Amino acid sequence: MADHRGPSRAGSTPAAGPDSNAANFESGSAVPSQNKQSFGHHAGAFVRELLAVVIGAVIVASLLRGFVGQMFIIPSTSMQNTLQVEDRVVVEKLSSIKRGQVVVFADPGGWLSGASPAERGRLGRALEFVGVLPDTSTEHLIKRVVGMPGDRVVCCDDRDRITVNDIPLNEASYLYRSPDGVLADPSKIRFDVTVPADRVFVLGDNRAASRDARCHLNDATAGRPKGDNAFVPLDLVVGRAVAIAWPVGDARRLLVPATYAGVPAPTEPAPARPVVHAGPEANC
Repeated sequence: MADHRGPSRAGSTPAAGPDSNAANFESGSAVPSQNKQSFGHHAGAFVRELLAVVIGAVIVASLLRGFVGQMFIIPSTSMQNTLQVEDRVVVEKLSSIKRGQVVVFADPGGWLSGASPAERGRLGRALEFVGVLPDTSTEHLIKRVVGMPGDRVVCCDDRDRITVNDIPLNEASYLYRSPDGVLADPSKIRFDVTVPADRVFVLGDNRAASRDARCHLNDATAGRPKGDNAFVPLDLVVGRAVAIAWPVGDARRLLVPATYAGVPAPTEPAPARPVVHAGPEANC
């Protein structure tokens, strides 16, 4: 520490000499060394901070993907014209499921068919895992919820409309239309079902090209009632599709059609086992 008593020590200042010059040289040569050390220290600190930011971003993205939202790629024509092949949809995982929503769910067993999409490389899989790229998993499907637990869903009334709890649905706003404007039939398969507890009944918007709940009403599985596989467990539902994110020209929100607002709640508690009446054509 410097002594600031100045004049009282002035007479004791040694004359400059070789030792003094050497000391000055050594003192001056220490500056570049300190600068190098300082630069290395700052560079290391920057790298550590950058890694912390990247790791934090990956953790946040993974948490968002796991608990908040995720993107999926539409693999088939079963939801046309609401969704087109290769559309990217945003799926929200926080809110409860309601009638009329488009939902993504894991395969209940035996629903999936067709070719699998090309597998991504390591980088692509990593970006998909953290939610930067949409999920290309072949284990998920996307359909519209038509019946909730306890709902009675019937095809069809005397005007060929599907009914839910005795209320006919006006599905003209979302059912498939051909290029010349012809609206598809609600269903060629006739059925009368009551959705069991903790399950949903789902259909594709392009009914003629959709392997949905109707196709499994006659499924026989050991230890389960006939048609049990037609109803998707709520715990297999990933979430509801809220918007199309890509292509940009087709980007829009996916709203619940107005017709579902008129469907009343079921009058009876949901049964533990499904009630299924369907003809032999219910196997797609």
